[in-house]
Amino acid sequence: MENIKLYIKLIADIVEMIGVITIFLGIIYGFFNFLFSKNQSVKNNYHILRQSLGKAILLGLEILIAADIMATVVIDPTLETVSVLGLIVLIRTLMSLSLEVEISGKFPWQSKKQS
Repeated sequence: MENIKLYIKLIADIVEMIGVITIFLGIIYGFFNFLFSKNQSVKNNYHILRQSLGKAILLGLEILIAADIMATVVIDPTLETVSVLGLIVLIRTLMSLSLEVEISGKFPWQSKKQS
């Protein structure tokens, strides 16, 4: 059983690393597009940069949540760790929701007609 926990911890660490790399590459991609865009409108470029950064952070947060769930539920499923995981997931979900609103300008449950 200890071997399984060790492998799952390793997998969770790899998934966390993928989440961090996703955010990092998204930031690099967003700034690269911002700096070398052929569009002359600075305001439009800034809006595109914010959307690009928001999408990268949003995707990275989702991956990090998955890694936290794997690590907590399998490796150390005590009441304290599961409670901390619940709080982390709640905070990250609220961050994801606010980023989604920032990116699209509407809540995810609103139809496309309401802008």
